[in-house]
Amino acid sequence: MPAPSNQSPSNIGPTIGDEVAFSEVVRLIAVSREKAIQAVNTALIDLYWQIGATISRKIEAAEWGDGVVDRLAKFIARTEPGLRGFTRRNLFRMKQFYEAYREDSIVSPLVAQLPWSHHLIILGQSKRPEEREFYVRLAIRERWSKRELERQFKTALFERAVLSPPKVSPLVTQTYPEALSVFRDAYNVEFLGLPSVHAEADLHRGLMDKLKDFLIELGRDFCFVGSEYPMQVGDRDFALDLLFFHRGLNCLVAIDLLCGRPHNSSSVAQPVMWRSAMRAAIFTPFQYLNAT
Repeated sequence: MPAPSNQSPSNIGPTIGDEVAFSEVVRLIAVSREKAIQAVNTALIDLYWQIGATISRKIEAAEWGDGVVDRLAKFIARTEPGLRGFTRRNLFRMKQFYEAYREDSIVSPLVAQLPWSHHLIILGQSKRPEEREFYVRLAIRERWSKRELERQFKTALFERAVLSPPKVSPLVTQTYPEALSVFRDAYNVEFLGLPSVHAEADLHRGLMDKLKDFLIELGRDFCFVGSEYPMQVGDRDFALDLLFFHRGLNCLVAIDLLCGRPHNSSSVAQPVMWRSAMRAAIFTPFQYLNAT
């Protein structure tokens, strides 16, 4: 006679059905936690906005001088011991925050979507209102961390994307008007750590090794499809260096790596050849864009 099992139902591992249900519960917890964090951030940003407005209006009305803010900071520290973030310096930052966006009806509704640390970076490093709006919008859309936002300032993303806009053909802009906000004339890949002089193979290998960082540099909606993607034109075989799909534009994006090579007649003709090949091959359902 077989020995009775000592396992109770609670000792048996989860079944496949249980794991699906459990995963849904975990997802609900994660969604709720994210909402709670966002609610706390919204309340905090609103508080800083109101404090900044109060200080700004008092000083503008000559009711307060700069010295009053120092006394206010000491009063808060004395009456609310253990409460951090309300030093004289931070109170003036709240004033700066309010004054930067109070007359901007487009950006001011967006500011609650970013953490205070992000606002400090944007306010401290932006030189003009257009630059502030650029980084606020992009930080929200791409969900940049504080570290990534700092990196984008260091690599002068605003200058690369706005002051030196990408060269996009009229056909692309007619079909995809938003393409100008997706692509840039130049991408910064300093995170690869390549020497100043390097071969295309080194660049290709570096991008594959740090694909996650490269996707962050490209933008949130880019999805990796393949590397050295095989293509056949007539009886000749070719390979696309990098192939991506962009969810927002619903199109494929081919990237041709040209390290130190000029755009000669061969390199200029390749995108046309690839478009023809891809339209005739497996990518018929999708539009196709080329980036060099």
